[in-house]
Amino acid sequence: MHTVGWDWGSQRHAVTVLDETGATTQRWNLSHTEDGITTTLRRLATYGDPAQLPVAIETSKGLVVDRLLAAGHPVVAIHPGTFTAMRPRWGSSRAKSDAFDSFMLADLLRTDAPHLRVLAPTNPATLEIQALSRQRSDLIAARVSAVNQLQALLEAHWPGAARLFSHLDSDISLSFLERFPTPQSAAKLNPVTMTAFLRRCRYTGGKSGAELVERLRQASQPASRIGRHTVTILITTQAEQVRALARGIADLELALSKALDEHPYAFLFRALPRVGMVNLAQIIGEIGPMLERGLTADQLAAEVGMAPVTRASGKVHTVGFRHSANRAARKAMTHFADNSRHANPWAKDLYQRARDRGKRHPNAVRILGRGWLRVIHACWRNGIPYDPAAHHAKHRTPPAS
Repeated sequence: MHTVGWDWGSQRHAVTVLDETGATTQRWNLSHTEDGITTTLRRLATYGDPAQLPVAIETSKGLVVDRLLAAGHPVVAIHPGTFTAMRPRWGSSRAKSDAFDSFMLADLLRTDAPHLRVLAPTNPATLEIQALSRQRSDLIAARVSAVNQLQALLEAHWPGAARLFSHLDSDISLSFLERFPTPQSAAKLNPVTMTAFLRRCRYTGGKSGAELVERLRQASQPASRIGRHTVTILITTQAEQVRALARGIADLELALSKALDEHPYAFLFRALPRVGMVNLAQIIGEIGPMLERGLTADQLAAEVGMAPVTRASGKVHTVGFRHSANRAARKAMTHFADNSRHANPWAKDLYQRARDRGKRHPNAVRILGRGWLRVIHACWRNGIPYDPAAHHAKHRTPPAS
């Protein structure tokens, strides 16, 4: 059977095809264009059924991987660190070229195929939820940054508005800044006009117009030497950015809700304690692809970063934090596990027993997360939705005799 090594780059790629003896059958370079990729896939097709022509590549995602999977090739993702450690097998020289890298990838696949994992195409519905939840996380981070910038602007030019409402990114706060972007524009505000403004904006914060006006009067006065027109531009544009991010987050959450309703196995995990819509989407989007690859519960815990790393050599034995893991999956699972202990007796007990053994909070949450991953894996394996009553009955402490 032939094997293929694909050394990929942002502009150009190198491909090598080896036969079963390790001899080079073909080697060529291609540009990262539609014509280059299509021509390469046609050349690979001349070797027969794509399902019988595995391809080794130093990435698990991206356009090339997607095209290879779509063409039917088994794709083996080689971690760059693993590939670097293997280089001495082909000589001690530090010389490097794309063509020789593609050869080494193909040769590694030829000799070590039983020990390498073949990528499985992820369910498109899972990929959609993953993309939506990751985009939401990116916008959340952008909103935090934008709100911090707005806070700094107000502290310098309009301190009263910075503390007028409980949340600076709330709709009422942004509406106020758009209507009164400077202290001068709010100089004539009185309880009557403030009450009218609050009524138009459907304010539900519980504070009266008189109380809010008094807050503005008691706030410190700015010492900014920037002109009123410039301050107006600075604050209104920043407020608009915060509002746009808020709208984007709301749109993504609506799309996530609809995607979960249509997902083929979201029903398995909806009953998890305190999981919430967003966290459920994160679990499906990040952990779902691992479940679809058929990992065992222990493998799943390792990839999510819920299992420690044990190093034992001679008299040395250490157990440490697992740095190499899917960080997005670890974040989603840590958030869920920490929330679950406040609503689930089994989770609370497992967490507390870890704390009683002297484990710090982050470690205890990871121990709890590993327990939840076993539950999630069992639900996935058996196709049975999580049932709190059945789970509690299974783990209920028997009465003392």
